[in-house]
Amino acid sequence: MTFTTDILNKFHKQWALLSAGTPDNFNAMTVSWAGLGTLWNVPVATVYVRTNRYTHEFMDNNDYFTVSFYPESMKKELGVFGSKSGRDIDKMNYPGLTPKVAGPSMTYAEAEVTLVCKKLFMQQLDISKMPADVQEKFYKGDYPHDMYIGEVVDVIQ
Repeated sequence: MTFTTDILNKFHKQWALLSAGTPDNFNAMTVSWAGLGTLWNVPVATVYVRTNRYTHEFMDNNDYFTVSFYPESMKKELGVFGSKSGRDIDKMNYPGLTPKVAGPSMTYAEAEVTLVCKKLFMQQLDISKMPADVQEKFYKGDYPHDMYIGEVVDVIQ
């Protein structure tokens, strides 16, 4: 597996899509709070999902998820996936994106790169252990994030 990129800009500037579920029932959402690294001697992707997000249900109920990266030209579509819930729009059939099976999970054919991840760990972030300014800026009156760590088992390019 090889994946070479400016990962900080991929997540922060271009965003990515997190997908979980099966071909018959999946959801995707835009993520920019994420990371890649090594844990327990395997390559991992870490993503953060607020507990009220529709994708959270899919993350909890499936053993695999994908993190996919798209051309800059698709930022408008990714923006919709970050602002609209799969409870309200059909992300399985969204115009301009073609669902594609990726191992035991899903991605979209337009992805430049998709990381297929096997869920290893999930834990809710403890807001009380965060700096006060972070609590105030990101969590005052909003839902907490759960952290999901997945072993990267395949890179689809």
